[in-house]
Amino acid sequence: MRAAVGNRGGADYLDPMTDLPPSLQAWFDARGWALHPHQRTMLARADEPATLLIAPTGGGKTLAGFLPTLAELGEAPPPGLHTLYVSPLKALAADIRRNLGHPIEGAGLGIRVEDRTGDTPSSRKRRQRADPPHILLTTPESLALLTSYEDAARTFAGLQRVVVDEIHALAESKRGDQLMLALARLQKLAPRLRRVGLSATVEDPAAIASLLARHPDPCAILQADPGPEPDIRMLVTDEAPPWSGGGAKYAIPAVLEEVKRHRTTLIFHNTRAQAELFFHNLWLANEDALPIGIHHGSLDRGQRERVEAAMVRGDLRAIVCTGSLDLGIDWGDVDLVIQVGAPKNVKRLVQRIGRANHRYNAPSKALLVPANRFEVVECIAALEAARAGELDGEPRGRGPRDVLCQHILIAACSGPFDADDLFEEFRSAGPYAALTRAEFDACLDFCATGGYALRAYDQWQRLQRRADGRWQLRDPRSAVRIRQNIGTIQDSDTLKVKWRGRGGAPLGEVEEGFAASLSKGDTFLIGGQIVRYEGLRELVVEVTRSPGAKPKIATFMGTKFATSTQLSERILRMFRQDSWPDLPAHTAQWLALQREVSRLPSPGRLLVESFPHDGREQMVVYGFAGRNAQQTLGLLLTKRMEEMGLAPMGFVSTDYATLIWGLDAVTDPAPLFDLAALEDGLDTWLAGNAVMKRTFRASATIAGLIERQVGGQRKTGRQATMSSDILYDTLLKYDPDHLMLRITREEAMRGLVDFDRIREMKARVGGRIDHVRLSRVTPLAAPLFLEPGRVPVRGSADERLLEEGVTRLMEDSGLAEVDAGMSKPKWRVPF
Repeated sequence: MRAAVGNRGGADYLDPMTDLPPSLQAWFDARGWALHPHQRTMLARADEPATLLIAPTGGGKTLAGFLPTLAELGEAPPPGLHTLYVSPLKALAADIRRNLGHPIEGAGLGIRVEDRTGDTPSSRKRRQRADPPHILLTTPESLALLTSYEDAARTFAGLQRVVVDEIHALAESKRGDQLMLALARLQKLAPRLRRVGLSATVEDPAAIASLLARHPDPCAILQADPGPEPDIRMLVTDEAPPWSGGGAKYAIPAVLEEVKRHRTTLIFHNTRAQAELFFHNLWLANEDALPIGIHHGSLDRGQRERVEAAMVRGDLRAIVCTGSLDLGIDWGDVDLVIQVGAPKNVKRLVQRIGRANHRYNAPSKALLVPANRFEVVECIAALEAARAGELDGEPRGRGPRDVLCQHILIAACSGPFDADDLFEEFRSAGPYAALTRAEFDACLDFCATGGYALRAYDQWQRLQRRADGRWQLRDPRSAVRIRQNIGTIQDSDTLKVKWRGRGGAPLGEVEEGFAASLSKGDTFLIGGQIVRYEGLRELVVEVTRSPGAKPKIATFMGTKFATSTQLSERILRMFRQDSWPDLPAHTAQWLALQREVSRLPSPGRLLVESFPHDGREQMVVYGFAGRNAQQTLGLLLTKRMEEMGLAPMGFVSTDYATLIWGLDAVTDPAPLFDLAALEDGLDTWLAGNAVMKRTFRASATIAGLIERQVGGQRKTGRQATMSSDILYDTLLKYDPDHLMLRITREEAMRGLVDFDRIREMKARVGGRIDHVRLSRVTPLAAPLFLEPGRVPVRGSADERLLEEGVTRLMEDSGLAEVDAGMSKPKWRVPF
């Protein structure tokens, strides 16, 4: 057997025993390519109703998913859609089309392969519905839209196979729920449909298999040989990481040296703002003028495509990037991956590592660069977990009902439906296997009427029941508006950024909130360039070049990852060691000093430190619950402290701890952690909070209550926010049990608020709280004082400080004695 060279995934393809079209077999034979065992097994199991293939990056898993299709279609395939390929990224679909084209064209097969995404011209989309290709490559959003048309039954009548690539990435979000509902619809239109899921990083194969299968049918799980162990190390730098911050500027010289030693390096970051800042600093230090690019989702599409093309050509030595390059696209000759900042999630780290040496028989090479001192510990924990093959991930739970509401409307767009049939169809989708009829009926009533408080308004009267008991659109013309708003991706409210002047070229986009904070002359980074804000014109941020100024950083939207539960547990286990020979000396000494002056957090217990500092009482709670949960914990604990008369003044949170400061010392923290009291406080806090309004806007948009696209025009973020806030306040006042408010609370609890992590923390520690009272700041607490994002608390502390200030003023002026009736003033106050 000989490995394939220069093809996606470095796949070893086929052996002479397979029943492939002769011309295709000859094409493979001429190259000396043979099958991997898992590719042979995929061909042998072609008739399985559902199969999940877990194969390492570069293991030829995508071709393995397509081999049965090529075998079944043969050299003279009949017309009609045979195989549907679904990926999380538009660019991945285009990449697959290019790579499938090599063997198909090389063997002269008559197989038509096309992609269909948001970038596909409307004329081609119309033709694809009437005359679909043999293989169609698409995304969950485009597939949902396809199923909404009246001719969907004809388009998908002959469909035989669905291949879901990078299924782990889809399973982590509502896009996966949307896709599984779409597959349930396809299964009804094409009962013999077979499903294939592909992934390199699955922490719970049984859970993903259950998601993929048609419930209650089983799904076969095939795990390929993982191949050679990856080469993962910490980057050695001359300078120690700082105590706080996320820029990793200290590591720039060492990163540049690694770039010089390799052909192409991907430098991953967890946020777009961090990527911009690092790219800027890297470019300033790039004295050898190495060709370096930047790639993230807020940049203009044209700029991203230019960077991608340069990568494929091998013109770039390094690309600073985010999750936009996480998944399985083969971008040129990448031989090193650098992860800047703790990866927060082992599965994400393994996925990114796989971008280097994208071949089955070559180990991936990666370097980890902690941005600060605590991230050294996180990176070592992630590195050890990756070497041990221990992936992580949070359970998704039941399918969300806002997505369910959207699919009821999608079903109505395609034609009248029977509620009983649709209910059973939805229950055949893995995420909705436990759906109750009462839950379904509540969603159906919402789609039909808008709910009790809104049923008097025509715009939410979208469905009606016919005399035969079937449901249909009340106004067929509403199908256009529903289709315009299909999807679960909720972009942050953004504004385009362009060069000033007529026909100014686009640069990308920034959040509306950031744009609103700019004054003329302010500078910021975008696409690695420092630009000067000139003004806002027709909802476009106009800028000019300003290379010499010190920039602000655009607050790009994007996921801010929280450290996974499994990784946090591994860090806590590390703290139990007597010593830390695998850690750099500076970090090991820091932890040893913490143990000497206080304690280190440990599994199954909650460490709480309290000490005076800077004229205030400080309390640190080491919950290791992730940033969102620790932020929520700060809000709830300060609320409890206020109720108990402890006068909190503010807090700040990281992934591992929450620091609270105030006027009074906490002598017994145990009463603060009563779970029932915390949850009651959460309900009160959530009711009128901006978090709830933000969550409501997202869920109401997915469910179809709020439209972001009207007549082909997208509402501005301010317009959408105003309309959603009015709706939220109206429902809260007149219909507090409305379905959308119930959905909003569920989404807030498991999303922005992440209260489940607080419950998990409480269950983990029980009542085992270690309270250590100290006279000064501890080593582990010190970085928290440098952390940005401090949240002030307005309450009794303000009143006490005001009273103390007035008292001091009176004492200084002699008025205190007069007020007490003890003496007359020594001098007259000129009032």
